[in-house]
Order: sequence, then C-alpha cells, then structure tokens
Amino acid sequence: MQVHTGDRDGVGELDWSRCAVAFPGQGGQGPRMGLAWRDHEVWELVERAEAAVGRAVAPMLLDRAAAPQTTADAQLAVFMASMLAWEAVRKAAGPPALFAGHSLGQISALTAAGVLAFEDAVRLTARRGELTEAACRGQSGGMVAVLPISVDAAEKACGVPPYDCWVANDNAPGQVVLAGTETGLGRAAEAARALGAEKFYRLAVPGAFHTPLMAEAAAGFGDHLRTVAFGAPVRPVLSNATARPAPPDAPWRRLLSEHLVSPVRWRESQEYMVAAGVRGLVEVGCGRTLSKLAHRTVPQLATCQLDTPAAADRLLDGLS
Repeated sequence: MQVHTGDRDGVGELDWSRCAVAFPGQGGQGPRMGLAWRDHEVWELVERAEAAVGRAVAPMLLDRAAAPQTTADAQLAVFMASMLAWEAVRKAAGPPALFAGHSLGQISALTAAGVLAFEDAVRLTARRGELTEAACRGQSGGMVAVLPISVDAAEKACGVPPYDCWVANDNAPGQVVLAGTETGLGRAAEAARALGAEKFYRLAVPGAFHTPLMAEAAAGFGDHLRTVAFGAPVRPVLSNATARPAPPDAPWRRLLSEHLVSPVRWRESQEYMVAAGVRGLVEVGCGRTLSKLAHRTVPQLATCQLDTPAAADRLLDGLS
C-alpha cells in the first residue's frame, strides 16, 4: 500500500507497511478541534463516548470560544480527536507497521492497535484526566521545555537538593521537558542555563506530569486499570517506558500506571522507528507536535497529518 504525504516536498508516495501511526498527548488541543468531523459518519464515536462516561463530550470538540480548559476535558478531547481521525481510515487502510503515542497518546495507540476496546479506553481516559487534574490541584508546579540541552545535562540540572524537579520528556535532540514544583523549576532552570540552555518555554499544562508528584494519581489509576481488559495488538505498540515494542502480553496495567510518574522516552522511540525500517510517520489527531519533533530527531522520516476528513481522503486515495 502507498500513501501520499504532504508535509515534505518531493516525498510523493510512501509504503503504508513501513509507516508508524502516532498519537499526540495533552497540549495540542484547540477550539473547535472536532468540528471538521461533525457531519462525518465517524461522529457516532462521540455518541458512544457520551454513553460510556455518562456526560457530554461533544461540547469539548465543538466549543467556539476556547480549547478545553480543564485537564480532564482536555485529555478526553485530545483522545477523541485522535479516535475520530483514525476511525475514518482504519478499515480501508488496515494496520501500519507499528503504533506509538506520546504520553496520553499511549492510550490512543493501544485503542487503535486493538489492545483496548473503545468504550473501555474512553472511560480510562476520563479517569486519567480526573485523577491527574486532582493531583494538579494539590500542588504548585508545571512543565518547562528547555533548549538546547542534553538529557544528561538536564538530569544534572534537576539534581539539585531538595530534588523537586525531574526530566519528564526526552522529546528530541537538545529538547527536554522538565517538570516539578515552581521552586524546583526555577532552581533547575538556573542550573540548566549555567550548562548552556538558552530557551525556556512553559507548557500549557497545570501540573508536573510524569514525575513523582503524580504518585497519588498513579495509585488511583492503577485501581481503575484493574477493571479493564487488555487484548493482543494487531501490530506492535511502542512503550513510552522502554522506547521499544511491548510484547503481546505486556503488563499494560502496570506500565500505564507507572507512566504517570516516569518520563516519556520519545526521542528514543523515534530513533527506534527508523532503525526498525519505518520510513513515514502519520500523526493522527490534533496539532503537529509529533511531526515537528520528528523533523528535529529523524529528518529522514517523511511525515503527514491525519486530522480532517480531507486529510483522510488524501491518505486513502494514496493507497494502492
């Protein structure tokens, strides 16, 4: 199968069997992020999601005024945007070489790969959002992207007593995200600047995700995960914890719970894709974060977006 790609000049067609399908995490949400799908047949997923969680989901995707404001709503909206886009091509395209997801996107990837049933994944995402939002209310902290800096240097910058800042995301060469308390972030930023870092960008999230400050949320999430059934994937799913494909019988209950307090190894995940023979990355859902990171980390990897019905049509038209 071939798929047309549009983000790189001269790319042309790409073998679908050598594509990775990747799902973004919280942070890329925007106003009316689901509007393009409102009159598409895949919108029935929104109705199924509302039945699964017992509350309105459509407003999170159609609000004219702003992106979802709470952590719980943002996570559910990002997940749904990814699922709407994937459902539009799922049957016709078939499974790609592998699936991957950044942070929250791990749940999207597991759903697309058939490990999680859709309704279970909706409830899981909603519970994750509620728990992490509660954890954010109980702390003063956040996340800051730091450039340019290596992971080793970032860990050194964080290793200043009383150790209240950590490396949360290893996203790309020279781009690391730190997370911690406000005091810890300030202290680590000073140390990072002394080590050569020049740019600091505060992320639009309300807490220190992927750090020990999410321990209470991880415990509650672990309780909920015990109620969820996990199946075997139709294609490998990369684990954020190892940056490698998880085995078919992977302990996803433990991995997803621990993931709330451990870093996202996304740079290594992208490097693995290329080493495994992947030649294209299809970013499914809202935003272009993962495509931009791929351009920085593995520039030989062609990228394309699957975020609207028009994009889905272009992708399916490229299949042969």
